[in-house]
Amino acid sequence: MKVNYDGCAICGSTWGDLWEEVDGERLFFCCATCVRQFRGLVERVKASTGWERIDALEIEGDRRGRTCRAFRSGQPFRFFIAFDPEGSVWRFRALGSSDP
Repeated sequence: MKVNYDGCAICGSTWGDLWEEVDGERLFFCCATCVRQFRGLVERVKASTGWERIDALEIEGDRRGRTCRAFRSGQPFRFFIAFDPEGSVWRFRALGSSDP
């Protein structure tokens, strides 16, 4: 799965040294909270789209919420996601093409 960060797969931080397998790929994370967030994000996208896997993710935002695009076979799925302090999904909303 391709992500748009060079550091942590969900926040881009370069500190830490945590490597976890997600959907058969070994990805870098800065902390366990980011691992929980990323796994929750992937699970929610798959449940919402019916996709078996995600080819790529574009993630923008910060701890207050992230606006994202997931791709599978060139098809995009836009969504907003926010997490609680422990890293569990707090809000998840699919976005239409006209949503900011």
